[in-house]
Amino acid sequence: MQQLAQRLDRLGTETAFSVAQAAAAWKAKGNRVYPFHLGDINIPTAPHIVDAMSQAISEGYTGYCPGPGIPQLREALAHDIGSRRGMDFTADNVVVMTGGKPVITKFLQAVMDPGQDVLYPNPGFPIYESQIEYLGGTAVPYNYVPTESGFAIDLEQVRASITENTTAIIYNDLQNPISAESTAAEREAVAQLAIEHDLWVLSDEAYFETRYEGASSSIAALPGMAERTVILYTFSKKFAMTGSRLGCAVAPLEIAQVMSKLNTNDESCTTHYVQWAGIAALTGPQEPVQEMLDTLKERRDVACEIVNSIPGFSVAVPQSTFYLFPDVTEAMERKGFTDVGDFATAALENTGVSFCTREHFGRRLPGEKRQYIRLAYSGIETEDIREGLGRLREWIAA
Repeated sequence: MQQLAQRLDRLGTETAFSVAQAAAAWKAKGNRVYPFHLGDINIPTAPHIVDAMSQAISEGYTGYCPGPGIPQLREALAHDIGSRRGMDFTADNVVVMTGGKPVITKFLQAVMDPGQDVLYPNPGFPIYESQIEYLGGTAVPYNYVPTESGFAIDLEQVRASITENTTAIIYNDLQNPISAESTAAEREAVAQLAIEHDLWVLSDEAYFETRYEGASSSIAALPGMAERTVILYTFSKKFAMTGSRLGCAVAPLEIAQVMSKLNTNDESCTTHYVQWAGIAALTGPQEPVQEMLDTLKERRDVACEIVNSIPGFSVAVPQSTFYLFPDVTEAMERKGFTDVGDFATAALENTGVSFCTREHFGRRLPGEKRQYIRLAYSGIETEDIREGLGRLREWIAA
């Protein structure tokens, strides 16, 4: 019998979808579910973006287009991304892709040979680890330490993990799942390590503009970083276009040329008419973006207030993303749980609240003792947040 490729044994997945399946099964039995598990957005894409997509279809933009993206979108992205980061890009730096995930894969294909080390955040987006290992690299995790304002990168661990075999570091400021945001000093420290050890950097900036206070900064804008950094950009979060699958890499020219070639090999091109919707998103009215942020901020504030009132729960109020990553160690002890997966299942069956756990975002590291869950509030209405987390509080307190 024919055998499948051995490399498939190294391929992970985005395990949050397994939580979605469990929640759907529980709902199918007639139970109420409060979906805090999946980071989708239940706010519709703005009408002017949808109209631009429909118009592009009606005008016949349904065939092939250039592999790196249509020039009009690449130019709009170069201007928008550059101006918001205080940088100068041209269309040649921009490679349009079907969302943010392909940027991760193609970055690794471009800079990592089999057997080389790539540092990545853990807890972190699980596709980092999956793709490093699938492509034959060694995934080297770096972790975070709790602070009063959330979490900080363990810079000493990062420094100790870099060897002559290290080729790149994946850096996710405004981080999923823990909502961690680097201070200026932390960002500069990561940049200095990259320069000192001549590392490529993937700067995942999916949540760069999903923020409620303060201002975002890119590591790519620091001295000596533009020539070694690839920015991951996506329309999914800012413009509520998760299903449209539109994003891009902003890269040094040598990397951009490689990624363009990989596009031609993998997809031929990103869907033509969706790219015209992207232009409308960037250049059209921005009021829907602010309205969505106002809605998400309201949800954040309500969720944080209730979470911090639950016995044994604690979380800092994040200034960005749409995730909470509360410490639930004492709550689990209160309810007699030692396994966070069992705790999540019991919470679903007793309260209807569905959430991911720390285990869905990378392998637990040696020495980890605290227990965490992730609550996404982007896909659930404010009143449902109140009701669901209220039920969770009652169950924990009982």
